[in-house]
Amino acid sequence: MKATNRKTEKPKAKRTPRPKQLKIVKNDEWLKPFEGAIQGRHDHALYKLNELTGGKGKLIDFADGHLYFGLHRTPRQWVLREWAPNATEIYLIGTFNDWKEDPAFAFKRIPETGNWELKLPGKVLHHLDLYKLSIHWEGGQGERVPAWANRVVQDEETKIFSAQVWHPQEPYQWKVEKFRPRREPLFIYECHIGMSQDAEKVGTYNEFRLNVLPRIIADGYNCIQIMAIAEHPYYGSFGYHVSSFFAPSSRFGTPDELKQLIDEAHAAGITVIMDLVHSHAVKNEVEGLGNYAGNPDQFFYPAPRREHSAWDSLCFDYGKDDVIHFLLSNCKYWLTEFHFDGFRFDGVTSMLYYSHGLGESFCGYGDYFNGHQDDNAICYLTLANLLIHEVNPHAITIAEEVSGMPGLAAPFKYGGYGFDYRMAMNIPDYWIKTIKERRDEDWHPSSILWELTNRRSDEKTISYCESHDQALVGDKTLIFRLIDADMYWHFRKGDENGNVHRGIALHKMIRLVTASTINGGYLNFMGNEFGHPEWIDFPREGNGWSYKYARRQWNLVDNKSLCYHYLGDFDNAMIHLLRQNVHNAQRVPVQEVWHDDGDQVLAYMRGDLVFVFNFSPAHSFEGYGFRVPVGAYDVVLNSDAVEYGGNGFADDSVCHLTNYDPLLARDGKGWLKLYLPARSAVVLKRRKEEKNAE
Repeated sequence: MKATNRKTEKPKAKRTPRPKQLKIVKNDEWLKPFEGAIQGRHDHALYKLNELTGGKGKLIDFADGHLYFGLHRTPRQWVLREWAPNATEIYLIGTFNDWKEDPAFAFKRIPETGNWELKLPGKVLHHLDLYKLSIHWEGGQGERVPAWANRVVQDEETKIFSAQVWHPQEPYQWKVEKFRPRREPLFIYECHIGMSQDAEKVGTYNEFRLNVLPRIIADGYNCIQIMAIAEHPYYGSFGYHVSSFFAPSSRFGTPDELKQLIDEAHAAGITVIMDLVHSHAVKNEVEGLGNYAGNPDQFFYPAPRREHSAWDSLCFDYGKDDVIHFLLSNCKYWLTEFHFDGFRFDGVTSMLYYSHGLGESFCGYGDYFNGHQDDNAICYLTLANLLIHEVNPHAITIAEEVSGMPGLAAPFKYGGYGFDYRMAMNIPDYWIKTIKERRDEDWHPSSILWELTNRRSDEKTISYCESHDQALVGDKTLIFRLIDADMYWHFRKGDENGNVHRGIALHKMIRLVTASTINGGYLNFMGNEFGHPEWIDFPREGNGWSYKYARRQWNLVDNKSLCYHYLGDFDNAMIHLLRQNVHNAQRVPVQEVWHDDGDQVLAYMRGDLVFVFNFSPAHSFEGYGFRVPVGAYDVVLNSDAVEYGGNGFADDSVCHLTNYDPLLARDGKGWLKLYLPARSAVVLKRRKEEKNAE
């Protein structure tokens, strides 16, 4: 064979495909130095997703723990299962066996698992029977309310909590089987069932449905966010020290009565969100998960991370698959069993950081990626959002988070954690700081607009002036900061003093500027819309176990001889105006028209609406000009109108025509000149015929 000089070609090496850059990094160059950490968190969630689902990539079947664990009725028998790996023996005790251990009610351990099972004939247990578990472990024994119990009640005399069989002959029949939550945008009415009544007592689901829900509908809110749903031993915890995660609180009524409330809200087009507490749990052992089967760490991190010192509660171990299963199943349970439309996740900051966010300043992006973050908790929150939107693609999730963690409310596919919204917690802090520390003359419109619109472009937020936090004992609502004791002595019409007039005027302006600059939604806590005069103080030893301050005094806003209805009527008009004109906050951005910190005047547009504020306490302006699109503008809301407790200095029946200016005409604009009374806000709307004529 003839030799040749031809060189043998080496096979080309295969190139490893470069991973696609996550969109949240692509959209924000400041995140580029932390791309590795962001990608790592994303990959961690993907790995855990595949691990939990066996590579299927869907969590909807995995999160069915509530269908397996707990008490269930089959056609022939009762089946009760619990996860208690540290237990040595478990007995079912209750009213049916005189609360005594009986071999006939002994559980059997399911081989090679930490699960226990008990099967009983159908005739043994009955609807409303009370029961507990008697759990034995090495060196001890204790009675426990089952972790997966879906009904827990408290004895009025002994105050002892027990699980209760809930199996009515006629299960609740839903009138609205399918409901699609609307985001147009969200106007959320945050509420608490127990303190929602005028009477000095614990309110009920039925009373809320009959007495409060109609008020919410009439006021124009399209979403209610209900607090304190999951069972909690201490009423004064506001529902944030949960003991039984699958049991709706029995102090407000039955599960079916809660279902009826949600059903009627849906029939009226109202979205219903649950305030979900997965950030921590009550320390209680007998009725909680604190030492469930002789193992304090079954559900929670071991010491020193086990306890949240500031909240006197326990922190879930998000690194355990069984805990993830418990919490994810809890999410699916409330969505499917009670038809909640989503969740506001409480205490997300506490979950994200080993420090729970305490003592952290969060001044730079490095504070979010410095290794002080709980990757397990981040992974769980990501999985929870994936699951919730698998169960209901239209479900709504909101994160209560103060640090500003980037990506929290960005889609998972972009590298985010998947929340639909985050709470704009900077806003109430800003208003409190402004009222406390700045003279009225030093309220700067540039600062106000910046604070209200300073947010990540790829994340939607829920804006609010105040929530339940500002109403609790130890803090003050905005109206109380503005007016204080004069609320009690000078809030009758005709008896107002200068302090009252100031407070009423600023309360309306603060709410209007906050609600009109949203990019996702707006939240109001129950009663704050009309300036509820008193703080929230639940019954406790220090107040003689009184319900006087754990209620909402609707009689005040209904009394037309008092000033409260001014604020309530203004809020009603504001919400209806915004709902009718701002259907998509992302497509109708806030466009600044003018600000002058010296004059304390601010103006911006949103679609065809022009919002004008004069924050000056002493200076009114005649013929103050703004450059706006040419046309005719009608006043559609005026905080200074007499019907809202104002002075009525301006004639709102006048149609305002723009003045011609050749320099502005090239851009289709003219001068809109207005009379601006001190401490007032006005909203004008451009006439459609003028817009169509362009």
